[in-house]
Amino acid sequence: MESKRARVSVKVLGVPGYERDGWRTPHRGFPGCSPVNLHIERQCTGARGRESGPRVERNPADRHSRIGGIGADVTALINRGNAARNRTPAGGLQEDDGAAMHLETYHYYTLPVCRPEKVNHKSLSLGEVLDGDRMAESLYHIRFRENVEKKTLCQLTLSEKQVDQLREAIEELYYFEFVLDDIPIWGFVGYIEESGFLPHSHKVGLWTHLDFNIEYNSDSVIFANVSVKDVKPVPLEEGTGTAVGGVGLGGGGLTVTHTYSVHWFESPLPHARRAERLRDYSFFPKTLEIHWLSIINSLVLVVLLLGFVIIILMRVLKNDFARYNVEEEGGCDDLDQGDNGWKIIHTDVFRFPPYKSLLCAVLGVGAQFLTLATGIIIMALLGMFNVHRHGAINSAAIVLYALTSCVSGYVSCSFYTQINGQRWVWNIILTSSLFSAPLFLTWSIVNSIHWWCGSTQALPASTVFLLLGAWVLVGFPLTIIGGIVGKNRAGNFQAPCRTRNIARQIPTQPWYKHTAVHMAIGGFLPFSAISVELYYIFATVWGREHYTLYGILLCVYAILLSVGACISVALTYFLLSGEDYRWWWRSVLSTGSTGLFIFVYSVFYYHNRSSMSGLVQSTEFFGYSLLTALVFSLMLGSVSFWASLAFIRYIYHSLKMD
Repeated sequence: MESKRARVSVKVLGVPGYERDGWRTPHRGFPGCSPVNLHIERQCTGARGRESGPRVERNPADRHSRIGGIGADVTALINRGNAARNRTPAGGLQEDDGAAMHLETYHYYTLPVCRPEKVNHKSLSLGEVLDGDRMAESLYHIRFRENVEKKTLCQLTLSEKQVDQLREAIEELYYFEFVLDDIPIWGFVGYIEESGFLPHSHKVGLWTHLDFNIEYNSDSVIFANVSVKDVKPVPLEEGTGTAVGGVGLGGGGLTVTHTYSVHWFESPLPHARRAERLRDYSFFPKTLEIHWLSIINSLVLVVLLLGFVIIILMRVLKNDFARYNVEEEGGCDDLDQGDNGWKIIHTDVFRFPPYKSLLCAVLGVGAQFLTLATGIIIMALLGMFNVHRHGAINSAAIVLYALTSCVSGYVSCSFYTQINGQRWVWNIILTSSLFSAPLFLTWSIVNSIHWWCGSTQALPASTVFLLLGAWVLVGFPLTIIGGIVGKNRAGNFQAPCRTRNIARQIPTQPWYKHTAVHMAIGGFLPFSAISVELYYIFATVWGREHYTLYGILLCVYAILLSVGACISVALTYFLLSGEDYRWWWRSVLSTGSTGLFIFVYSVFYYHNRSSMSGLVQSTEFFGYSLLTALVFSLMLGSVSFWASLAFIRYIYHSLKMD
């Protein structure tokens, strides 16, 4: 029989507050607390190839971190880990199909492995904590450019329960993560070997030796990985608590000796370019292949669509202007009431809408996220998000969200004052809570489930208070300040035509001019502009991939906003042509419905592009997908409204006045 052998990893289970005087099995009583799904790697070497997030202080790739000469200590930190495949509802195991998830991560020291008597944790940045990092010191003693051959790390006497815990971890295909001089390293500590059909052989083994291979240039570390090549693992028999190899103990226990080796290799790559070495290397099989043809096709189709809409709309408007301005005398209020179309509703088109405060809050928060997204993309293009910088995007997003709160307050309160809003205090409160309230609710649910399951994704209390403080002391006050400034600097609403006191009756509209149809059209077209790129973004956010196509992302972002604006203008024109002047909310909803299409895509991604399952992964994925859809709806709703308002002002200003 042909043997099929797959080296896999141990289950890096963990809780932020693990016991120090004894081993503890992670909490498993909560339904859905299942491991994450990641590709199975067929060899046990690797450094992480995707960006997890950076320290906010400074870029490790840009600074020359000198080790201190030959023999200087190089700290190896133990971090976290998660699963390479997941349990199915039937009890079997399934491999990940390409969308590697890191929604559940656990600390390495919750397994019966070698650890110091007193575990010292590294102080982490906000972005690292949000990313689930929990770095702690290890027993590995590594000196710069000094090779070590099979040095004893520790000797452990494992009870039957601890052996069972290791076996369960290995069978669930978990792997660990080390960090050496800001270089993340993935490695397996167990393996499964299955062979034959009748009889079937199922063997589980524990790696007790790690070989560190480290590359250096001058006095800096360039790259590092670990391997278990040419090392015989300690087999663990399938029977509960029994072991073959090592030193067996009565009652199913086992004594194992963990060892390690260190080998240094000179690299021609300078320290300033070591990020390239890490980016080109992948511990996991690369699933994020760049489909340039699909991206180019998408961009070309969107540009053609944009040009088609603009040309058709301009020709129609040209004919309208020519017809309306023939033999026309007097001002805008003296237009012939016998005509039909958008001209006849000139006395109602600027009639202020209902729910003014909510509309202005949507516009303000949408403007805030437009500013935030633009800032993130510019920072990425400037190279501020390096593969060595853990949690940088998370930290940057939080800081920018707090600082751009003044934008939402200013835009919302300024426009609210222009359209004769009176309750400006309530408007500021609504603006500040329009996104933060759903965010807090979603995070509370997700974080509680992570905490119950013992995942390192559960934020510690200090981080929670820090985030709340950032919003209470920075975000909310800036919203108030921006609102006050906007209220005081707001002028009169610029309307080219006066609005009459009595509203005009709106004629019955055909089915294709109803709100639902406009939302379907206005949401689908912008979504089609980003559908290809959306897969890569999902694979980066929810998986292990490292996103580097920031130039493409900027182009897609610009096209998304352009398509949203043009489609909104076209739909608004068709609405006004039917003598329906209720364009205010319609312009927001039409293109803002793009968020609904993005959420539908996330459902498709969950079922067809990932192997996620369980309560933890499902709750976090769909919870934050809803928030993502809300962000896109607010951004595009704001863009489409301002585009429609500018268009309406333009066409009514363009009517000739004698």
